[in-house]
Amino acid sequence: MTRLTRRDFLRKLGAAGALGALSGMDALIFSGALAQAAGEDYRALVCVFLWGGNDGNNAVVPTVGNDYAAYSAIRGTLAIPAQDLVPLTTATGTAAYGLHPQLAPLKDIWDSGAMTMLFNVGTLAEPITKAAYTSGGKRKPDGLFSHLDQQTLWQGTGPSSLLRSGWGGRIADRLNAVNGAIPIPMVISVAGDALYITGNVTSPIAIPAAGGFSLAGAKNTASGLARRAALDQLLTIDREAALVKNTGGVMTRALASSGIIDPVITSDTSTIPSLFTGQGNALAKQLMQVAKLIEARASLGAKRQIFFVALNGFDTHSGQLGTQSALFAQLAPALKAFYDATVQLGVASNVTTFTLSDFGRTFQPNTDGGTDHGWGSHHFVIGGAVRGRQFYGQYPVLALDGPDDAGKEGRWIPTTAVDQYAATLATWFGVSTSDLSVVVPNIGRFANANLGFLT
Repeated sequence: MTRLTRRDFLRKLGAAGALGALSGMDALIFSGALAQAAGEDYRALVCVFLWGGNDGNNAVVPTVGNDYAAYSAIRGTLAIPAQDLVPLTTATGTAAYGLHPQLAPLKDIWDSGAMTMLFNVGTLAEPITKAAYTSGGKRKPDGLFSHLDQQTLWQGTGPSSLLRSGWGGRIADRLNAVNGAIPIPMVISVAGDALYITGNVTSPIAIPAAGGFSLAGAKNTASGLARRAALDQLLTIDREAALVKNTGGVMTRALASSGIIDPVITSDTSTIPSLFTGQGNALAKQLMQVAKLIEARASLGAKRQIFFVALNGFDTHSGQLGTQSALFAQLAPALKAFYDATVQLGVASNVTTFTLSDFGRTFQPNTDGGTDHGWGSHHFVIGGAVRGRQFYGQYPVLALDGPDDAGKEGRWIPTTAVDQYAATLATWFGVSTSDLSVVVPNIGRFANANLGFLT
């Protein structure tokens, strides 16, 4: 049984406990607005986690001659017909890859130059070839093909899955001073608790995907104010006990944050909701909350913000065609609406949205119309700072037992490490070269810490 330390308990309370304590229908509106303006150096990272392991092999598909023939022959019933793929033309006029048809809303972003794809990225302890993988001559990441271990490594980076913080949280640790003394955390989750948002020093906060974020029963009435005053008094008692003191501090900060955040996400004057018209799925709701908080960045006093949202259901061991199509039909319009929101707000170049997932999936389908746990996969990066309309990384050779296959089913050995992916995003966000090894501890094992897909 894993031992939960006091620090772990308090950290999780700050991220998830505040959500349960502060959600409700009644709004507690704190008076006064923050005067600090975000200024021109505002930046935000928006992590979109695809829980379960998205099959990148059907997200972006080669469309040229022999490459498509190899794809079609091995994918069999899972192959997307060539005429249904959405062509992605690069800045040089090449059209060698196409998107899954349900990802078509992303083509406009691609064509505008604000989207790229990173090929065959995954967890690595160090660079590794098939020969080294087969011979055991190089260290492998912990728990390959395991959901929990790989989720941990994608969100935490490094070779070991025994991690207590994530790289989003560690970015906040290094840059927290940039936001000054504002009462809301730099890291905000709209998808519950996750390792990615957990720092070693800073605490994140989790907010709901819909509804308010305030203390239930504490309306601006005589009885409501009395309840709030009683709670404030309770939080000052027994402060000499370390656990009580720290727990009280977490709750006090959560209450202060709710007073600032709740009016933003419940506002009926926001310009954001109309962009998400017709989208009622969980991811769209989460991204709409994020867009509202970005819209209010000046009044919040935030110069740097990190957000975590998620979409579930990508563990497609059976019935993959229908399941993945339905998920992509939620993912692409939500990402498009969110990008359009950043354009409308004038911060498209200040906000970078990117995907993570447990792992890729086997290139060879199984007998149930699905795929099994893989390794490397392909990911989207969206934003005005993206060097778009081009691909980064190396697309795998589509051959079973080929040079990029860890076995004989098409489990692609990553040619780009999640560490490099994270380091590139962290550098754009403002992490210094000297701090990069703290945020991404394993980055020194890779020759290139900046993949160049951001300006």
